[in-house]
Amino acid sequence: MNEKINWLREKMRGLNIQGMIVSNPVNIRYLTGINAEGVLLITRKENYYITDSRYIEDVQNTITIDDEIIVNNIADISEYDYENFFSFCENVGFEENYITYATYKNYMHKYKANNLEETDGILEKQRMIKDEKEISLLEKACSLTDECFTHLIQFIKIGMTEKEIAYEIEKYFLEHGADSISFETIVASGKNSSKPHAKATDKKIESGDPITIDFGCKYKGYCSDMTRTIFAGFVPEAIKPIYNLVLSNQLQTAKDMKEGADIRIISRNVDNDFRLNGYSLVHSLGHGVGLEIHEHPFISVKNDSTLKANMVVTNEPGIYIPGEYGVRIEDTILITKSGCINLTKSDKNYIIVDSIISEK
Repeated sequence: MNEKINWLREKMRGLNIQGMIVSNPVNIRYLTGINAEGVLLITRKENYYITDSRYIEDVQNTITIDDEIIVNNIADISEYDYENFFSFCENVGFEENYITYATYKNYMHKYKANNLEETDGILEKQRMIKDEKEISLLEKACSLTDECFTHLIQFIKIGMTEKEIAYEIEKYFLEHGADSISFETIVASGKNSSKPHAKATDKKIESGDPITIDFGCKYKGYCSDMTRTIFAGFVPEAIKPIYNLVLSNQLQTAKDMKEGADIRIISRNVDNDFRLNGYSLVHSLGHGVGLEIHEHPFISVKNDSTLKANMVVTNEPGIYIPGEYGVRIEDTILITKSGCINLTKSDKNYIIVDSIISEK
């Protein structure tokens, strides 16, 4: 028996839903391990995965007898078959946060469901709590990220471009067992570091530049996310107070994060401290990480929920001075009953690459 599908069926009963159409590929992978185009149908008695001939073999090699999933080639399914998948189902659930209105109308026409019901993000909410296997895969992705950072400290030289560094990150991950990068790598040096989501450019690293590197990889589908702000040649004195303020808040947040902690209060504490020093927290303090790089929960003053054990989230305060520079420090962390565990473990103190000896 597939435990995750069994859990979903229990949730559906509580919502008075007799069937469900799962079309978000991330939710399908979470429930089944399948990483192929298609749709998962949870009907009254059976589970069906509908795909095309390109993916049939991969899907059949992924699932087991215990999954109790019937694989169908879309070419073999008739209009009559579609109409009968949800026979005797009064309510059929769908992922209202994923599908378009056009897809919704197509479902109504194709499946002839009596009533399509919103499911209130039940799968996304369940994905917030990671099981042992998921945590193990996240730990591996984070370990690869730490190893990549260790390599970068030796690799980065004054005169290199941001794009060259970003390319080296992707190359390292692919050569060391990762599936891919988990998002577009941010390498922002000098004035570019003042942009929280800067794109790597042809700008060359200059002496005295802060370099914000926000990067991560996917390992067997699961993501890592880490940011370090490092320095080329030497650490400018003007940046030190801001770096220290960001670091002290990042360390304090790690102490505050544990099961039952109020997300709004944690976020507000950082924003309040920044404001006392003349700055502000311009983005969320963090977000969930899993099969997607940005998942629930979002760590923000807008979220009044609490942290729970086995959530994996980021802790990423940052301060940005437009047109000058920025500092962000980020770890991926595991929430436990008694505190949190950093899954990314790289040094957060001043790190200088291509050191200028005379200015140490």
